[in-house]
Amino acid sequence: MALGDSSAAAYIHMVQHLIERCLLFGMSMEECIDTLSKHANIGPIITSTVWKELEKENKEFFKSYGQWRETRH
Repeated sequence: MALGDSSAAAYIHMVQHLIERCLLFGMSMEECIDTLSKHANIGPIITSTVWKELEKENKEFFKSYGQWRETRH
């Protein structure tokens, strides 16, 4: 693995961690994208891509999360 690959993986892991923090606050994908863009200087396309990959890997969680968000509002 090249050095650039390692730093890219670390960056993606950091974005994933920040998304997980957004989930703890009950944010939607749009709210998370906006928050990370403003406060962590992470491009919307990066956050969106990582979020969508997390959704693919954790379908049941995101299904439950969406239902929870609907009942919360």
